[in-house]
Amino acid sequence: MDIGLIMKIAGVGILVGVVNQVLSKTGRDEHAMFVTLAGVVTVLLMLVYEIAELFEAVRTAFGL
Repeated sequence: MDIGLIMKIAGVGILVGVVNQVLSKTGRDEHAMFVTLAGVVTVLLMLVYEIAELFEAVRTAFGL
């Protein structure tokens, strides 16, 4: 895992936080919730690839 992944996750978090605050202040709380949900799903999808690589490395290390 490199620093690039951490920066991408932080960038998504900052972007979602700003959009969430703007939408909440304008009274669109439902849209803010969907933006937050989309941000969480995006980060989880980015992490799934990294977890798959980790499992493959463990499988290779133990010869499974």
